[in-house]
Amino acid sequence: MKITDMKCAVIGRNPVVRIVTDQGISGFGAAESYKPYLKPFILQFREALIGEDPTDVERCMLKIRNRGAFKPYGAPISVIEHALWDVAGKAAGVPVYKLLGGKVRDQVRCYNGAFRKPMTEFTPEAYAENCKWMMDLPEGFDIIKQGIGFHSPMKSIPGFFYGSAMPNPFHGHNDSGPLPERSLSLMVDCVAAMKDVLGDKVGLALDCGPGWFPADALRFARAIEKHNVMWCEDMLTGDYSTHSNAQTYRDLTMQTTTPIHTGEQIYLRNNFRELIETQAVNIVGPDPADVGGIAELKWIAEYAHLHGILMAPHGTGNGVLGLAALIQVCATLPANYIAFEYPVGTDPWWYDIVEGLPKQIVKNSMIDVIDRPGMGVDLIPEAAKRYLLPEDADFFD
Repeated sequence: MKITDMKCAVIGRNPVVRIVTDQGISGFGAAESYKPYLKPFILQFREALIGEDPTDVERCMLKIRNRGAFKPYGAPISVIEHALWDVAGKAAGVPVYKLLGGKVRDQVRCYNGAFRKPMTEFTPEAYAENCKWMMDLPEGFDIIKQGIGFHSPMKSIPGFFYGSAMPNPFHGHNDSGPLPERSLSLMVDCVAAMKDVLGDKVGLALDCGPGWFPADALRFARAIEKHNVMWCEDMLTGDYSTHSNAQTYRDLTMQTTTPIHTGEQIYLRNNFRELIETQAVNIVGPDPADVGGIAELKWIAEYAHLHGILMAPHGTGNGVLGLAALIQVCATLPANYIAFEYPVGTDPWWYDIVEGLPKQIVKNSMIDVIDRPGMGVDLIPEAAKRYLLPEDADFFD
């Protein structure tokens, strides 16, 4: 089997890659909906891959892997990898999890970081109401994640930090500054209010930053220890940070019992190595659409397991094709796996242009592992064509 073409189209807001082969098999992968600008970055690898056997996934990846970088520029490499595995699974007539060593669980747990009701104020009462809404969703999520601090509009409250929230034309959270006591107290009160609603039935994770200075991060993490949150995520670095800051994370982690989590922006295993080997965090959260692909994520999960570090992958913007990739790889992960962040289709019609997903995807926070060949979820060309831009009209040809 040979690759004859590689195409990319922005469908809705997600850049979608299609690997075309001489045997009529196509493979698909999708980047986050926040990154439509990545289309030309994906297509720059077209010539490097034409003529290669897509089922030799690692051989193909060796040609392109070193051209990626931290988020967002790990995404082009990552979604090409997804498409290669999709082809490989379809060619073998098996789901991708079989090619990754087989599944160790028949269902995978996910958590809710995507179904959120917009908030207009940031008070303990508002956070409590929002958590109640999230807890009552029909998916029955047993872990929910709320944005707080620099990873929420809370940072725009006048005087929230010693600085000013800056307008940003790009997706991401880039504000930073020291926090006054009143802001730390407000956030602690918001956590207490959310836990009053959730009790011990639903776990609470906090999407915190980046943007915190270490002293503020430690004060906050210690102040909420009694509430037993699942984790504080990306306090020091994260999102579109260009580094991981392992030593400073370790200083924080070693001084609090609140679990510390990071990793969504990190590209490749070697950039997780120091975080893992120095026990710098309690939980790592690579995104399979940014870290270099699903095989890369699996390696990181296994290495973290050896060091007693937990795994909770990121994925909120990856769409329904990204959901399929998360299901396949998380079915194979070791016992340190907690849950992945459930991605949703950014437009309701996404669920009408794919096949392979059940009508109710999540039940009691769990998803049945999909057994169809490849990633298990496929675009329906005739349905998807209506959402193509004119310049992408030949995407399915």
